[in-house]
Amino acid sequence: MSSQVHEFQAEARQLLDLVVHSIYSNKDSFLRELISNASDALDKLRLETLRDKELVADTTDLHVRLTPAAEPRTLTVSDNGIGMSRDEVIELIGTVAKSGTAQLRQALSEAGDASSSEELIGQFGIGFYSVFMVADRVSMVTRKAGESVGTRWESTGDGTYTIDDVADAPQGTSITLSLKPVDVENAVHDYADPQVLRGLVKRYSDFIAWPIRMTETVSVPAEEEGGEPTTEEADATLNSQKALWAKNKDEVSEEEYTEFYRHISHNWDSPLEVISLHAEGTFEYQALLFLPTQAPFDMFMRERSSSLHLYVRRVFIMDDCPELMPEYLRFVQGVVDANDLSLNVSREILQQDRQIRAIRRRLVKKVIGTVQELQDRKPEDYATFWSAFGKVFKEGLVNDPDNFQAVLKASVFETTHSATEPTSLADYVARCPADQKVIYYMTGESRQQIEHSPHLEGFRAKGIEVLLLSDPVDELWTSQMPEFDDRQFVSVAKGEAALDDEDTDEDTERDAEFAGLLEWLTGVLDQDVSATRLSKRLTDSAACLVGDTFSMSPQLEKLYRASGQEVPHMKRVLELNADHPLVTGLAEAYTGGGDDHAALEPTAKLIYAMALLAEGGELTDPAEFAKLLSDTLVAGLK
Repeated sequence: MSSQVHEFQAEARQLLDLVVHSIYSNKDSFLRELISNASDALDKLRLETLRDKELVADTTDLHVRLTPAAEPRTLTVSDNGIGMSRDEVIELIGTVAKSGTAQLRQALSEAGDASSSEELIGQFGIGFYSVFMVADRVSMVTRKAGESVGTRWESTGDGTYTIDDVADAPQGTSITLSLKPVDVENAVHDYADPQVLRGLVKRYSDFIAWPIRMTETVSVPAEEEGGEPTTEEADATLNSQKALWAKNKDEVSEEEYTEFYRHISHNWDSPLEVISLHAEGTFEYQALLFLPTQAPFDMFMRERSSSLHLYVRRVFIMDDCPELMPEYLRFVQGVVDANDLSLNVSREILQQDRQIRAIRRRLVKKVIGTVQELQDRKPEDYATFWSAFGKVFKEGLVNDPDNFQAVLKASVFETTHSATEPTSLADYVARCPADQKVIYYMTGESRQQIEHSPHLEGFRAKGIEVLLLSDPVDELWTSQMPEFDDRQFVSVAKGEAALDDEDTDEDTERDAEFAGLLEWLTGVLDQDVSATRLSKRLTDSAACLVGDTFSMSPQLEKLYRASGQEVPHMKRVLELNADHPLVTGLAEAYTGGGDDHAALEPTAKLIYAMALLAEGGELTDPAEFAKLLSDTLVAGLK
């Protein structure tokens, strides 16, 4: 196929410009990106040869090579890994395949400085473009293992690239950068200097499992005394190749952990917490896990994959092993190295493997325990974690019944106790009066909506703390009637509010006084309410709607309908505040109106609609409500 000129996909062209001119504060990052990609290519080749015994590929000396040249100033980063086909080059380099491009552009435009912008790049997987920060031209030659013809890709980063076939390309990928002049004022290194490259590899990529080599000129002592030393070319390995997960935590520096985390996650933040496990016995494995500082852009996307890399006896198997971690812990990054699995293990085998299930149980408990330790010992770090991952973590309350109590204990919730600080359930219980044996909560679409709900009035008046649960997942786990510390969760929007002691004679007389009105209202509003009663939870509002103890909340109904599931409309109880002027006025009109109460029906319907709107509900017929309100207002002006 002849040479062709292509334009970058529009989104890729815009992002390329942002990366080159706006984002990276540390231009050394390009080398880390290229070495990381080369390491991935070597991993994938070894794995593919295990899976496909017919694959024609040379695996005798897999490595990464750096080749600097002073004149002309170039740097070549090459590997003899899996390589890419022509179509893969166009797909992976010429376009931004991931969704979320628009979000990235917006996030970059809103980032306040270069360092915060830099952290965004790893989340969107476009680190290859960083080569144009240091190069005027980039040339890549690649041949996929098993194919006979290679591909050359070249670009100056100006919005176009050329691509053509190469008949004699070696297996793997070779990327040559025509370097820009050294910018001493901005502390840009000379990337054609072997000593600079040696230092950067040691700093950022020392743990890479494959040898990173560079040919260097070394001095050779004279053979005879008094003779002149000579020089010769020697192949040097720049990295130690030591697996960090095999080391004890006190043997690894914080910087080493940070660079390894960035390598496996392709993120640019620093890890919030490092979790190291060394298990011996029936199942032997090592694991090195990280809690990130910030969430990736695709955290809530369906295609979001697991972030755990699986190795078997230091041999890379896969970089997205969902069998090792449940979906609600999908933010965890890291490596698991098992000793007793087969090297050609498949995903189907993993799903049934007893050892994998045992490892998963241990990892899950360790991660949840680490979150709990953050909550107890590092409140600032815990606040960072919860802000980024709290909504995801709470999915475990629905999806992981075996660890429900542990997840519940490690979670925090907004509460009427504080306008800014969420509370753990342990702290909620510690603040409870001695005679309160339940945990009160209310769900809704936002904290503001819940706080303005009439249902809270009586609890607020008596100083009773209520959890304010506004995440969609809260509707699901609270519907399971859970307990914590032998205390049931009780919704303040369901059942009768137990805010008073036993009924008094005054209560009995009041119930009798309103009995006729309550019965009449139930009949008028039969399509919407199951009953009408006087309220013990209202202090300011005229009315509110209350569900039965075991009924589905309106928000949960809405969630099910949004997911395509039809659920029957649940009638609720209309509660009235007997001390509210609107209710007392309606009662007087009802008593003094004889047997004909038709004129009061609009007021009854308005009271129901007001109660529905006050809790954030939606009217089934807004036009009817508007007409009723208009007619009532007009009548009041006469």
